[in-house]
Amino acid sequence: MEDWERDFAAYVEGRRIALRGTAYLLCGDWHSADDLTQTALTRLYLVWRRIDRIRSIDAYVRQVLVRAYLDERRRPWRRERSAANPPDAPAAGDLSAGVDDRLSLEAMLRRLPPRQRAVLVLRYWCDLDVRATAEVLGISEGTVKSASARGLAAVREALQAPQPQSNQIGGEQ
Repeated sequence: MEDWERDFAAYVEGRRIALRGTAYLLCGDWHSADDLTQTALTRLYLVWRRIDRIRSIDAYVRQVLVRAYLDERRRPWRRERSAANPPDAPAAGDLSAGVDDRLSLEAMLRRLPPRQRAVLVLRYWCDLDVRATAEVLGISEGTVKSASARGLAAVREALQAPQPQSNQIGGEQ
């Protein structure tokens, strides 16, 4: 194995989990997150020997990840939803408020349009500023600001809406 391959393997080992987490927040599905992460890392591998020309490897991979997600969402066949997949049920027991909050937030993110979701994930999960978010998405800073405002407003509105209560896991009556 050559030095550049060892360097690439070390980078992947150190960043794979964080990239997968970001991908999951974008798409809301672990299998799709794995695919997006693999796509981003494959594209990174193709340019790894020229990586010294890239200012920030993390920023480059994040940009590839978000663009792969947005490209995937534009494909017509992705608009179909499978109803045959039952949701994963948590183990029996009480769910903590933190888990409930996280699941609620993930559900809210899934309801947002792809670009708004990407903006919120980059701004508040990846902690990018407006300029960096605009660069990753290839949009203007004003578009980032308005997408952030609309996305946050939608999340706030969903938080204020009454949530259906259920005594059983999975929301069954």
